[in-house]
Amino acid sequence: MSDFDLVVIGGGSAGYAAARTASREGLRTAVIDGSAELGGLCILRGCMPSKTLIESANRMLEMKEAEEFGLHAKDISFDGEKIIARKKRLVAEFARYRAEQLENGQFQLIRGHARFADPHTLRVREAEGTEHNLSARTIIVATGSVIRHPDIPGLADAQPLTSDDVLDNPRPPASLIVLGAGPVALEMAHYHTALGSRVTVVQRSRQILSSMDADVADAVQRGMERHGTKFVTGCKIISAGRGPRGKWVRIGHEDREETLEAREILLALGRDAATGGLDLPAAGIEAAAGRPLATSDTQQTAVPHIFGAGDVTGKLEIVHIAIEQGEIAARNAARLLRGSGEALETTDYRLRLFAVFTQPEAAMVGLTEREARELGMDVAAASYPFDDHGKSLVQGKIDGAVKLIADRKTGELVGGAVVGPHASELIHEVVVAMRYRATAAEFARTPHYHPTLSEIWTYPAEELAG
Repeated sequence: MSDFDLVVIGGGSAGYAAARTASREGLRTAVIDGSAELGGLCILRGCMPSKTLIESANRMLEMKEAEEFGLHAKDISFDGEKIIARKKRLVAEFARYRAEQLENGQFQLIRGHARFADPHTLRVREAEGTEHNLSARTIIVATGSVIRHPDIPGLADAQPLTSDDVLDNPRPPASLIVLGAGPVALEMAHYHTALGSRVTVVQRSRQILSSMDADVADAVQRGMERHGTKFVTGCKIISAGRGPRGKWVRIGHEDREETLEAREILLALGRDAATGGLDLPAAGIEAAAGRPLATSDTQQTAVPHIFGAGDVTGKLEIVHIAIEQGEIAARNAARLLRGSGEALETTDYRLRLFAVFTQPEAAMVGLTEREARELGMDVAAASYPFDDHGKSLVQGKIDGAVKLIADRKTGELVGGAVVGPHASELIHEVVVAMRYRATAAEFARTPHYHPTLSEIWTYPAEELAG
């Protein structure tokens, strides 16, 4: 039986960050990864492949809008095989680099599946079928997440597409029903709409992007509707199936039911924690199948020497958060092992950052206005629209607005959001301001070049500064 200071289960973004950090802390470390291909969700089936497809979709929209700029783009079409080939080439490069990082000898990489035998022992089944035990003084669970398959009558028989399927599909369907209205659902809806599919997004709640303020989410919906995506919100999904003309979804409104039909259904109702097969109870951890692994802000589970990091914790399924959680978990594991009584680090979610790569894009940082008020904070909010801003008018990108939220008493910025051109880039100006706890007045006095998209932030900042 091999002995380690730290064993990390999972080699994705959180797991690699944890193992790299532990190695730098001088811990004898191993990573156990049982996936067929190294890289993790973000590289293989998430962030990078989806954004590669979306880049093609964005270029398609620009060509369709060329006439407004005096340019003639005739017979616009796309080659789905080339779109997917480009995605595969880029993902292969990203995955190869991550594999090199995992295999460079800074820690031991074990290709196999792990389950707990007891709180300090892992039973590992390697790819060739052999099994052996590892003992670890500390353990980090970073197994990620899996696509959620809800129990909707007939849905399994309808064989809906998932985001994994879309990433390898060179022939977008003529029509598509998207179940869900979170980031993945909306990004895939945008991609298909841009390439000519008739897309209907179905959402149980009346608001899409439930983690955002209603005014921000509504701006995203209006912009996507302008590009052709249809939304059906505030309804219940009753059943689904397939027939001679394609597939269908039966939905219920408050006063009626209706059946939506399309060539395909895309299932995008979220993800579940990938804890299956870990046998967490053997480690003394209670966890229902698919439920997030409960962790404190020190990333510890109910068993103090066992930590969690990344999507498996269910807190914020975002790569930079997963990396931070992994690094903090590793440093805290090292502090526990040193036994010096050092205070453990905590993960700071004050600068929570979130982006959706639709058209228009959307992004936010910190608290929403709704969250701030629910916390009992006395805040003020101010917005400014892109359809009244010089550079966005020049670019023909007039959907959306920027929004700032500040503490009325101190003036400190506590949140910000943007829906519009390059939102995922523009939001970082607010991130930096909030990182250094800038007030709205200080933000307003920051020089901005003219004409730029960035200078739009000065208008809500000036309003809040009074």
